Amino acid sequence: MANYFDDNEDLQFYMDRGLDWAPIVGLVEQDFRIPGGYASLDEARAAYRDILGMVGEFAAEQVAPKSMAIDAKGVHLKDGEGHLAPETDALFEQIKGLDLHGLALPRELGGIGCPAVVHFMVCELLARADNVVMTHYNFYSGIALMLLLYSVHEGSTTFDREQRVITGTRFQPEIAEILRGDAWGSMDITEPDAGSDMAALKARAEQDEEGNWFITGQKIFLTSGHGKHHIVIARTEPDKPGLGGLSLFHVPAYEDMPDGTRRRIAVIDRLEEKLGHHGSATAAVSFDRAPGRLVGKRGEGFQLMLLLMNNARVGVGFESIGACEAAYRKAKAYAAERRSMGKSIDRHEMIADFLDEMQTEILGLRALAMQCAYHEELHQRTKMQGVLDTDPDSIERARVLKQAKRHANRARRLTPLLKYIASEKAVEMARKCIQILGGAGYVREYGAEKLLRDAMVLPIYEGTSQIQSLMAMKDAMSGIMRNPQRFLTRVAQARWRSLSALDALERRVARLTSLTLAAQQHLIQRTAADKLRGLGKHKITEWSKEFFQNWDPKRDFSYAMLHAERLTRLMADTAIVEILLEQSRKHPERRSILERWLERAEPRCNALYEEITTRGDRLLAQLRDQQEDEAASAR
Repeated sequence: MANYFDDNEDLQFYMDRGLDWAPIVGLVEQDFRIPGGYASLDEARAAYRDILGMVGEFAAEQVAPKSMAIDAKGVHLKDGEGHLAPETDALFEQIKGLDLHGLALPRELGGIGCPAVVHFMVCELLARADNVVMTHYNFYSGIALMLLLYSVHEGSTTFDREQRVITGTRFQPEIAEILRGDAWGSMDITEPDAGSDMAALKARAEQDEEGNWFITGQKIFLTSGHGKHHIVIARTEPDKPGLGGLSLFHVPAYEDMPDGTRRRIAVIDRLEEKLGHHGSATAAVSFDRAPGRLVGKRGEGFQLMLLLMNNARVGVGFESIGACEAAYRKAKAYAAERRSMGKSIDRHEMIADFLDEMQTEILGLRALAMQCAYHEELHQRTKMQGVLDTDPDSIERARVLKQAKRHANRARRLTPLLKYIASEKAVEMARKCIQILGGAGYVREYGAEKLLRDAMVLPIYEGTSQIQSLMAMKDAMSGIMRNPQRFLTRVAQARWRSLSALDALERRVARLTSLTLAAQQHLIQRTAADKLRGLGKHKITEWSKEFFQNWDPKRDFSYAMLHAERLTRLMADTAIVEILLEQSRKHPERRSILERWLERAEPRCNALYEEITTRGDRLLAQLRDQQEDEAASAR
């Protein structure tokens, strides 16, 4: 029988030896002291492997064969309710039977108690079979996990410190309903006039004299938005513009009555007709004084939504890798069978190069994704452990939270790189799959065109590629400005490694690191130089304040913003080769993967650096002229 885990040696590598599972499993299993839990690391990993094998078979044997029918039948709105294809409903009945909705939730809440890393690996397996099924699946378990994390954050989850288990949590009924497979949720951010600019959100939440909250407004582009449990961000402080006036709410979209009828609280206005993801319900939903419950504190909405979105972005990274794997496998199988000019086309040089590049990139992307998921999980679980095991004012809690912060910083650095590069590569590989199949790729019968249609949304949802690149650039620039000495030390260390490292591959990796740091240095120097040139518009007595205090991100960082995507590509390549180098030190068989990645990364990184350091003046001057003309017209 086909099995998407058993046929993937790279996924098995991470399950068997590519990740240090001991810290994560130790935290998940509370050092194997949980009653009814696993007794050892080996027992836990064997169980995780069995789960991945089960999901791999389910994805290959049940999901993949239904993918074309799900796409063809799509979704529809009837009597105010969103409906998926019958095949999708049948698959989710099977998923319910497999108890997969509680994969990463604690056992005491009815879950299986697996690490989130295993959940993300499951996401890749499902996405390889069908992106729509994987996406909808994530709005069961993902929403349940977020409700738990929010409850822990606000202090409404209780623990038995001796038994080391959760005894109760604020959203326990909602989590139980989701784990049974009876409901799912959505994250409600986007509005008709506010997408990436969350500061422009207008949906409002009002509180009555008894402390009850009511939400009013419309949210659009909600994946699986026909579900029950909506996590809604809305404005609670009308006199406080920007992100600080936003708060987060749990809003049930409907209530099922004892007589079997359903009372709608939020109205589904429409289900979008889309280029791809035809089997996914993308909804516009209106709230008219819908009752909601405040999550966390007033004004925390943006920060709490980021927690949800960061996990979602890691999930999109794994989803993208699943899409890449599907494109590569389809192209490889076709090329091995299709003969032209006396040989199978996989032996023609250009096609062989395409396939080699696709395979190499999948291996590198997965290395990046695993590191990202690993550190994000250690961040969340270490932080929770600090709260569970230590007194609030103890030195030990401070130490544990400092350790969690290190993992958080690592995950924050890698997440936008993963979301950006994996989603962009998914589109690129789907396009190559069509090209390799030729005319067969362009017709629906073979399914290659569906891969491209479905992949096109990946660089858009959960934060566009441009938003990811701006985040990566901003973090890099602010890091330099906060601690220039540390940055200069990194520059010197990379240069020294590029010259003195005994390992030739390490020298090549160090040269790429040096190139990326040089690009960052160029951007910060150019930004400072532009700021200095602008001081001529101010009195000399204002220069100090203007340079050291009055920075406008939209105006003063324009050159860095122009090159943010190029810098992100450089940073992604550098992150991947550094991870692969570390792997090759522990597992020499991985050296060939690093060599293959470097072979392709070195010339493109040199080209990116050249673009960053030589292009942009003409366009920026044009934009400045337009802005000045608009300002003059407004006077």
